Amino acid sequence: MRVLVVEDEPTVAEAVRAALGGEGHAVDVVPDGLEALSWVETYPYDLLILDVVLPGLDGFSLCARVRSAGVATPILMLTALDEVEDRVTGLDRGADDYLAKPFAMAELLARVRALMRRGAAYRAPVIRVRDLELDPASHTVTRAGRTIPLTAREFSVLEVLARHPGQVFGQDRLIDAVWDADFATGSNIVEVYIHSLRRKIDGGRRDGLIETVRGVGYRLRQVRS
Repeated sequence: MRVLVVEDEPTVAEAVRAALGGEGHAVDVVPDGLEALSWVETYPYDLLILDVVLPGLDGFSLCARVRSAGVATPILMLTALDEVEDRVTGLDRGADDYLAKPFAMAELLARVRALMRRGAAYRAPVIRVRDLELDPASHTVTRAGRTIPLTAREFSVLEVLARHPGQVFGQDRLIDAVWDADFATGSNIVEVYIHSLRRKIDGGRRDGLIETVRGVGYRLRQVRS
């Protein structure tokens, strides 16, 4: 999943980035509220984590602007303000959850998982392509009833393809969807993950569910070849 963290305290921002990255999420960090608006318009985020006290545009106003633009992405507010009225303000502006600083990273990750489950359930309980099934809420994958263990990043790559069966995704589009904005393009990372998914999903068969469109990218076959 792709997460935007809007936090102007470098130590906090990097700690959150590292923790979320360790769970397999692609994480972008922006220190300014106004700048964050353009990022939300550019990338399809699965979760927004917003500090309240920000330069440019405070977190409450940012949350309200995001919601007024019709963005339904789950929002978690992070702030040192712990008064009831501050929590109420954040929730009234459109936030889904609220966590006061200082916080335990384990609690942050638990709240993120809960919000991801809600968002996944809202989008689609289970994604099905032929005999392949992905459950975003539990991060489980089965094919023809057989459970297939995947890493968090492998699941993210497969989920992008499965949400758009038959649509070709080039390397740059997959990197944009699964890795953070600081990831250096030009590497063979996508090829490596596709190879791993083929081995697990298709048993390495070239005529399997995951198809290479030479010179263009990758897709999931909707019908048998």
